[in-house]
Amino acid sequence: MTWFNSLEFPDYGLLILLLAGYGIFVVRLVRANRKLNNPSAPSLLLKGLLRATALLLLVLSILGPSMGSSTQEIQSVGKDIYLAVDLSESMNASDVSPSRLEKVKFELKNIIKAFNSDRIGLIIFSAEAFVQCPLTYDQAALSLFIETLNTELISGGGTEFGPALRIASEKLLKKEELAVSEKSKVIVLISDGEDFGTNTEEVADEIRQSGIRLFMLGVGTEKGSTIPSRRGNKRDRNGQEVISKLQPESLQQLAQKADGEYFQISDKENETTALIQSISQIEGELREVRKIDVAANKYQWFLAAALILFFLDTLISVKTLSI
Repeated sequence: MTWFNSLEFPDYGLLILLLAGYGIFVVRLVRANRKLNNPSAPSLLLKGLLRATALLLLVLSILGPSMGSSTQEIQSVGKDIYLAVDLSESMNASDVSPSRLEKVKFELKNIIKAFNSDRIGLIIFSAEAFVQCPLTYDQAALSLFIETLNTELISGGGTEFGPALRIASEKLLKKEELAVSEKSKVIVLISDGEDFGTNTEEVADEIRQSGIRLFMLGVGTEKGSTIPSRRGNKRDRNGQEVISKLQPESLQQLAQKADGEYFQISDKENETTALIQSISQIEGELREVRKIDVAANKYQWFLAAALILFFLDTLISVKTLSI
């Protein structure tokens, strides 16, 4: 027999004191009745034994005695999600406090917490795209990768959505990933909307045809702000400060092209929760079914016996003192 719960040393001490105290009470009561020639003394002893046994059975049921074994079926159900994060210089703009990228990093951690039973991967991009973390269940490792994100990880100017979307779709459609239905595959692209690519719509159309769900998350404000750099704010060739503005139209058009959805983070609104809710509505795919042997908890037997004894105790009336 094994036990689901266990008693610590203080618990044993308390239980022994309780039983000893009740035993002393019963013995003294029996002696008092014998001195008074009360014929109910044997019945009184029986009533005390009933209560002590019921209490013991109640404690045993709380401990969760397990006997024998039973087979349980464990199902693994989940989605595959790739997060594509824009690391172009414009993501350093501070129109969303403390900066667009820092805000994104904070919200990304909330996203991975919301999907702890799903596999999540991370892609970084600007003009080029790279897999920073492949699909994984390891949230701690993924959070570490997110914490290290900065705009210096990728060199080169400009932003192109096409390479990031193509890599994500190719990774999700690899032969070894086909065990999961395309309907359970998700891409979340996060950017300020400044896309200078030429084949983005073509890739979005391919994603729509494959059945992968695409979600676009725009970060920034349409008013925009300057872009901090090591030598002050970034300037153009004419020496004028560059103002980076959120361009939601390109993100919205891309989402529409792929039959996806668009959400936004600005200084006045944060639709990350709505994004999480939309992804949550996507039905996960059954990955595998496993059968495991587990000990069968028989606490109900001991609890039922204790309740029966307590019930019998209420039916037995004993005259304890004769005057």
